[in-house]
Amino acid sequence: MPQQETAVFAPDQVSDELLALTHSLGRPERDLVILAEGNTSQQLTGGRIAVKASGSNMATATRDDFVVIDVARVTPLLTDPAATQADLTAALDAGEIGGRRRRGSIEALVHVAVQAVALAAGVADAARFVGHTHPTAVVGLLASVHAAEAYERIVYSDEAVVIGASPLYVPYAQPGIALGQTFHAALAQRVEQTGELPQLVLLGNHGIVAIAPTADGVDGISAMAVKGAQVRTAAYAVGGVAPLTDEQVTKFFARDDIAERRGNLARGTF
Repeated sequence: MPQQETAVFAPDQVSDELLALTHSLGRPERDLVILAEGNTSQQLTGGRIAVKASGSNMATATRDDFVVIDVARVTPLLTDPAATQADLTAALDAGEIGGRRRRGSIEALVHVAVQAVALAAGVADAARFVGHTHPTAVVGLLASVHAAEAYERIVYSDEAVVIGASPLYVPYAQPGIALGQTFHAALAQRVEQTGELPQLVLLGNHGIVAIAPTADGVDGISAMAVKGAQVRTAAYAVGGVAPLTDEQVTKFFARDDIAERRGNLARGTF
Protein backbone atom coordinates (compact mmCIF):
# COMPACT_ATOMS: atom_id res chain seq x y z
CA MET A 1 0.00 0.00 0.00
CA PRO A 2 1.13 3.62 -0.51
CA GLN A 3 3.26 5.08 2.28
CA GLN A 4 3.42 8.54 3.78
CA GLU A 5 5.98 9.75 1.24
CA THR A 6 3.29 9.76 -1.44
CA ALA A 7 2.39 13.26 -0.24
CA VAL A 8 4.76 16.12 0.58
CA PHE A 9 4.46 19.71 1.67
CA ALA A 10 5.93 21.81 -1.17
CA PRO A 11 4.37 25.30 -1.37
CA ASP A 12 6.94 26.36 -3.95
CA GLN A 13 5.26 23.96 -6.39
CA VAL A 14 1.90 25.78 -6.22
CA SER A 15 1.52 28.04 -9.26
CA ASP A 16 -0.07 31.46 -9.48
CA GLU A 17 -2.65 29.93 -11.86
CA LEU A 18 -3.72 27.26 -9.39
CA LEU A 19 -3.96 29.73 -6.55
CA ALA A 20 -6.01 32.18 -8.65
CA LEU A 21 -8.37 29.41 -9.77
CA THR A 22 -8.86 28.27 -6.19
CA HIS A 23 -9.69 31.80 -5.07
CA SER A 24 -12.06 32.34 -7.97
CA LEU A 25 -14.02 29.15 -7.35
CA GLY A 26 -14.15 29.98 -3.66
CA ARG A 27 -15.63 33.47 -3.99
CA PRO A 28 -18.71 33.53 -1.71
CA GLU A 29 -20.93 35.32 -4.23
CA ARG A 30 -20.52 32.45 -6.72
CA ASP A 31 -22.08 29.99 -4.24
CA LEU A 32 -19.91 27.11 -5.45
CA VAL A 33 -18.53 26.23 -2.00
CA ILE A 34 -18.71 27.33 1.62
CA LEU A 35 -16.36 26.80 4.57
CA ALA A 36 -13.70 24.20 3.65
CA GLU A 37 -15.68 22.65 0.78
CA GLY A 38 -14.16 21.99 -2.64
CA ASN A 39 -10.68 21.42 -3.97
CA THR A 40 -8.48 22.12 -6.98
CA SER A 41 -5.41 20.53 -8.50
CA GLN A 42 -2.80 21.04 -11.20
CA GLN A 43 -0.48 18.64 -12.99
CA LEU A 44 3.19 19.00 -12.12
CA THR A 45 6.25 17.42 -13.64
CA GLY A 46 7.26 13.90 -12.67
CA GLY A 47 3.76 12.47 -12.47
CA ARG A 48 2.73 14.63 -9.52
CA ILE A 49 -0.16 16.96 -8.75
CA ALA A 50 -0.57 19.85 -6.37
CA VAL A 51 -3.95 19.51 -4.63
CA LYS A 52 -5.70 21.59 -1.98
CA ALA A 53 -5.21 20.38 1.55
CA SER A 54 -7.98 19.21 3.83
CA GLY A 55 -9.64 21.82 6.00
CA SER A 56 -8.56 24.90 4.06
CA ASN A 57 -10.91 27.51 2.63
CA MET A 58 -10.70 27.99 -1.13
CA ALA A 59 -11.41 31.71 -0.99
CA THR A 60 -8.48 32.41 1.34
CA ALA A 61 -6.11 29.55 0.48
CA THR A 62 -2.38 30.23 0.35
CA ARG A 63 0.42 28.10 -1.07
CA ASP A 64 0.71 26.54 2.36
CA ASP A 65 -2.78 25.08 1.90
CA PHE A 66 -1.72 22.55 -0.75
CA VAL A 67 0.18 19.29 -0.79
CA VAL A 68 1.96 17.56 -3.65
CA ILE A 69 0.96 13.97 -4.40
CA ASP A 70 2.74 11.30 -6.42
CA VAL A 71 -0.06 10.02 -8.69
CA ALA A 72 1.49 6.62 -9.49
CA ARG A 73 1.94 5.76 -5.81
CA VAL A 74 -1.67 6.55 -4.94
CA THR A 75 -3.24 5.05 -8.09
CA PRO A 76 -3.35 1.45 -6.71
CA LEU A 77 -5.96 2.60 -4.20
CA LEU A 78 -8.35 3.23 -7.09
CA THR A 79 -8.74 -0.45 -7.92
CA ASP A 80 -7.86 -2.31 -4.72
CA PRO A 81 -11.07 -3.73 -3.20
CA ALA A 82 -9.26 -4.19 0.11
CA ALA A 83 -8.20 -0.54 0.34
CA THR A 84 -9.61 1.33 3.32
CA GLN A 85 -10.23 4.93 4.25
CA ALA A 86 -7.28 4.64 6.63
CA ASP A 87 -5.05 3.67 3.70
CA LEU A 88 -6.16 6.76 1.81
CA THR A 89 -5.68 9.03 4.81
CA ALA A 90 -2.12 7.74 5.23
CA ALA A 91 -1.36 8.19 1.53
CA LEU A 92 -2.50 11.83 1.61
CA ASP A 93 -0.60 12.77 4.78
CA ALA A 94 2.32 15.14 4.22
CA GLY A 95 3.16 15.30 7.92
CA GLU A 96 3.05 18.05 10.50
CA ILE A 97 4.51 21.37 9.40
CA GLY A 98 4.75 24.26 11.84
CA GLY A 99 2.46 22.54 14.29
CA ARG A 100 -0.24 21.92 11.68
CA ARG A 101 -1.08 18.62 10.01
CA ARG A 102 -0.90 18.87 6.19
CA ARG A 103 -3.03 16.31 4.40
CA GLY A 104 -4.56 16.23 0.94
CA SER A 105 -8.30 16.73 0.72
CA ILE A 106 -10.50 13.70 1.40
CA GLU A 107 -11.54 14.03 -2.26
CA ALA A 108 -7.97 14.09 -3.58
CA LEU A 109 -8.48 10.56 -4.91
CA VAL A 110 -10.88 12.04 -7.47
CA HIS A 111 -8.04 14.23 -8.75
CA VAL A 112 -5.71 11.24 -8.83
CA ALA A 113 -8.32 9.27 -10.79
CA VAL A 114 -8.56 12.01 -13.42
CA GLN A 115 -4.79 11.97 -13.93
CA ALA A 116 -4.54 8.17 -13.95
CA VAL A 117 -7.28 7.79 -16.57
CA ALA A 118 -6.00 10.69 -18.68
CA LEU A 119 -2.46 9.31 -18.68
CA ALA A 120 -3.57 5.79 -19.58
CA ALA A 121 -5.65 7.16 -22.47
CA GLY A 122 -2.90 9.44 -23.75
CA VAL A 123 -4.92 12.61 -23.11
CA ALA A 124 -3.03 14.01 -20.11
CA ASP A 125 -2.87 17.51 -21.63
CA ALA A 126 -6.66 17.72 -21.41
CA ALA A 127 -6.49 17.41 -17.63
CA ARG A 128 -3.85 19.90 -16.56
CA PHE A 129 -6.33 21.51 -14.15
CA VAL A 130 -9.20 20.02 -12.15
CA GLY A 131 -11.73 21.80 -9.97
CA HIS A 132 -14.23 20.12 -7.66
CA THR A 133 -17.02 22.21 -6.13
CA HIS A 134 -20.49 21.84 -4.59
CA PRO A 135 -22.62 24.53 -6.31
CA THR A 136 -25.97 24.93 -4.57
CA ALA A 137 -27.88 25.13 -7.87
CA VAL A 138 -26.28 21.96 -9.21
CA VAL A 139 -26.40 19.97 -5.98
CA GLY A 140 -30.10 20.79 -5.70
CA LEU A 141 -30.67 19.24 -9.11
CA LEU A 142 -28.37 16.29 -8.39
CA ALA A 143 -30.28 15.60 -5.18
CA SER A 144 -33.59 15.48 -7.07
CA VAL A 145 -35.49 12.73 -8.88
CA HIS A 146 -34.08 14.18 -12.13
CA ALA A 147 -30.41 13.74 -11.13
CA ALA A 148 -29.40 10.92 -13.48
CA GLU A 149 -31.29 12.25 -16.49
CA ALA A 150 -30.90 16.01 -16.07
CA TYR A 151 -27.74 16.46 -18.13
CA GLU A 152 -28.24 13.60 -20.59
CA ARG A 153 -29.21 16.11 -23.26
CA ILE A 154 -27.99 19.62 -24.03
CA VAL A 155 -30.59 22.31 -23.34
CA TYR A 156 -29.07 25.31 -25.08
CA SER A 157 -26.29 26.04 -27.54
CA ASP A 158 -23.65 27.81 -25.45
CA GLU A 159 -23.81 25.04 -22.87
CA ALA A 160 -22.58 22.66 -25.56
CA VAL A 161 -19.70 24.99 -26.43
CA VAL A 162 -18.40 25.15 -22.88
CA ILE A 163 -19.05 21.71 -21.36
CA GLY A 164 -19.29 19.51 -24.45
CA ALA A 165 -22.15 17.37 -25.63
CA SER A 166 -22.20 14.76 -22.88
CA PRO A 167 -21.28 15.34 -19.23
CA LEU A 168 -20.69 12.20 -17.17
CA TYR A 169 -23.06 11.35 -14.32
CA VAL A 170 -21.70 9.31 -11.39
CA PRO A 171 -24.15 8.04 -8.73
CA TYR A 172 -23.56 8.99 -5.11
CA ALA A 173 -20.69 7.38 -3.24
CA GLN A 174 -19.38 8.35 0.18
CA PRO A 175 -16.53 10.89 -0.12
CA GLY A 176 -13.14 9.26 0.29
CA ILE A 177 -12.08 5.81 -0.88
CA ALA A 178 -15.60 4.83 -2.04
CA LEU A 179 -16.05 7.95 -4.16
CA GLY A 180 -12.55 7.71 -5.61
CA GLN A 181 -13.06 4.12 -6.74
CA THR A 182 -16.58 4.69 -8.07
CA PHE A 183 -15.50 7.84 -9.89
CA HIS A 184 -12.45 6.13 -11.38
CA ALA A 185 -14.45 3.19 -12.73
CA ALA A 186 -17.06 5.45 -14.35
CA LEU A 187 -14.46 7.81 -15.83
CA ALA A 188 -12.34 4.98 -17.22
CA GLN A 189 -15.39 3.42 -18.85
CA ARG A 190 -16.40 6.72 -20.45
CA VAL A 191 -12.93 7.37 -21.85
CA GLU A 192 -12.71 3.81 -23.16
CA GLN A 193 -16.00 4.38 -25.00
CA THR A 194 -15.32 7.86 -26.37
CA GLY A 195 -11.55 8.26 -26.42
CA GLU A 196 -11.73 11.58 -24.60
CA LEU A 197 -12.27 12.96 -21.13
CA PRO A 198 -15.61 14.55 -20.27
CA GLN A 199 -15.13 18.18 -19.32
CA LEU A 200 -17.85 18.03 -16.69
CA VAL A 201 -18.56 15.18 -14.27
CA LEU A 202 -21.73 15.31 -12.15
CA LEU A 203 -21.59 13.56 -8.77
CA GLY A 204 -25.03 12.51 -7.54
CA ASN A 205 -26.08 14.24 -4.29
CA HIS A 206 -22.64 15.82 -4.13
CA GLY A 207 -21.26 18.27 -6.71
CA ILE A 208 -19.24 18.63 -9.88
CA VAL A 209 -15.76 17.99 -11.25
CA ALA A 210 -14.53 20.30 -14.02
CA ILE A 211 -11.58 19.11 -16.14
CA ALA A 212 -9.67 21.32 -18.58
CA PRO A 213 -6.25 22.11 -20.06
CA THR A 214 -6.32 25.55 -18.42
CA ALA A 215 -7.39 27.13 -15.15
CA ASP A 216 -9.74 29.45 -17.05
CA GLY A 217 -11.31 26.41 -18.66
CA VAL A 218 -12.12 24.88 -15.27
CA ASP A 219 -13.55 28.20 -14.12
CA GLY A 220 -15.75 28.52 -17.20
CA ILE A 221 -17.01 24.93 -17.05
CA SER A 222 -17.91 25.39 -13.39
CA ALA A 223 -19.85 28.57 -14.15
CA MET A 224 -21.69 26.96 -17.07
CA ALA A 225 -22.63 23.94 -14.97
CA VAL A 226 -24.38 26.32 -12.57
CA LYS A 227 -26.22 28.12 -15.35
CA GLY A 228 -27.21 24.77 -16.85
CA ALA A 229 -28.67 23.70 -13.50
CA GLN A 230 -30.60 26.95 -13.18
CA VAL A 231 -32.01 26.60 -16.69
CA ARG A 232 -33.07 23.00 -16.10
CA THR A 233 -34.63 23.77 -12.74
CA ALA A 234 -36.63 26.61 -14.28
CA ALA A 235 -37.74 24.36 -17.14
CA TYR A 236 -38.80 21.57 -14.79
CA ALA A 237 -40.82 24.13 -12.81
CA VAL A 238 -42.91 25.06 -15.87
CA GLY A 239 -43.61 21.58 -17.15
CA GLY A 240 -40.33 19.94 -18.10
CA VAL A 241 -37.16 20.25 -20.19
CA ALA A 242 -37.34 20.32 -23.98
CA PRO A 243 -33.67 19.62 -24.89
CA LEU A 244 -31.94 20.11 -28.20
CA THR A 245 -32.14 17.08 -30.48
CA ASP A 246 -29.09 14.95 -31.28
CA GLU A 247 -29.26 16.21 -34.87
CA GLN A 248 -29.23 19.83 -33.74
CA VAL A 249 -26.24 19.26 -31.46
CA THR A 250 -24.31 17.35 -34.13
CA LYS A 251 -24.84 20.13 -36.69
CA PHE A 252 -23.85 22.72 -34.13
CA PHE A 253 -20.56 21.00 -33.30
CA ALA A 254 -19.77 20.58 -37.00
CA ARG A 255 -19.63 24.36 -37.55
CA ASP A 256 -16.15 25.86 -37.98
CA ASP A 257 -16.91 28.83 -35.72
CA ILE A 258 -18.00 26.52 -32.91
CA ALA A 259 -14.85 24.42 -33.26
CA GLU A 260 -12.85 27.65 -33.00
CA ARG A 261 -14.74 28.76 -29.89
CA ARG A 262 -14.19 25.39 -28.22
CA GLY A 263 -10.50 25.59 -29.10
CA ASN A 264 -10.32 29.03 -27.51
CA LEU A 265 -11.96 27.67 -24.39
CA ALA A 266 -9.40 24.87 -24.18
CA ARG A 267 -6.62 27.45 -24.36
CA GLY A 268 -8.29 29.68 -21.80
CA THR A 269 -9.08 32.49 -24.27
CA PHE A 270 -12.71 33.51 -24.53
